[in-house]
Amino acid sequence: MKNEMNYYEISREEWRYFHGRGEKYTAITDDELQQVSGLNDRISLTDVSDIYVPLRHLLQMKYEQFQENQIKQSEFLEIKPHKTPFIIGIAGSVAVGKSTTARLLQLLLSRVYPDKTVQMITTDGFLYSTSELKQKGILDKKGFPESYDMPQLISFLNAVKNNVAPVKAPKYSHQIYDIIPDEFDIIDDPDILIVEGINVLQLPTTEQIYVSDFFDFSVYVDANPSLIEKWFLERFDLLLDLAKDDPTNYYYPYAISDRASAFKMARRVWRDIDLRNLTEYILPTRNRADLILHKTRHHLIDKVFLRKY
Repeated sequence: MKNEMNYYEISREEWRYFHGRGEKYTAITDDELQQVSGLNDRISLTDVSDIYVPLRHLLQMKYEQFQENQIKQSEFLEIKPHKTPFIIGIAGSVAVGKSTTARLLQLLLSRVYPDKTVQMITTDGFLYSTSELKQKGILDKKGFPESYDMPQLISFLNAVKNNVAPVKAPKYSHQIYDIIPDEFDIIDDPDILIVEGINVLQLPTTEQIYVSDFFDFSVYVDANPSLIEKWFLERFDLLLDLAKDDPTNYYYPYAISDRASAFKMARRVWRDIDLRNLTEYILPTRNRADLILHKTRHHLIDKVFLRKY
């Protein structure tokens, strides 16, 4: 284990032993793992055992400390304890595997806390709709900080943290590449809420409060940009295959066109939008995370960085 300035750098071999000895672990099946895995994200049961079970154990400790602190604060104020959700933020680039991490943690935490409500939300639903982005003249900056309705996202998290239930979050569809009108995810009195999105650790442009101010623990999924580009293009190829028989799919026109031209467009999108967003806005937030999962080739996590304080 390396003792860096702000983080402990822990190799995969070292990290795998921090799994909570003697603790009951309800194993998940390969079928369940495939259900939570994102498109083109490679993950194995060994990854679960080596990386995610120790992370689940760490989150258990953090959650239980959080609950104890809530009780002690209520005792200090001489008020009746009230339920406050424990919120976990998952950040990182597009195509890096954030959704897999979020869904897998939701599954693992649900298993260890069968009597608790563990929910997950993505910030994609707080993007402005395509029509609004066009109206604002920023359609080519979709995913950039200005493309999100940050006041709405802050208001949502504030309501969740204050246990104002139920709370509605807009739904986003990657199939139509837009907000789904009049459809919502309902967050109803969760004990633990996982919030996944590229923007969850970013600093605000106008608001006086950060999204991360609501987090009790945060994770950044990291990889070299050249690897992320490779995964981005591999995922694009799979999306074209899925869309080729569905005229309602956003990717259908690219799926039935010349594949080389489609990939030329995808590389331009990566270079001009996603890589720029990563470099200018997402990557600078990495050191605000409590824990960093570092990926190498084939989505293999080789190192974990844990914040010291």
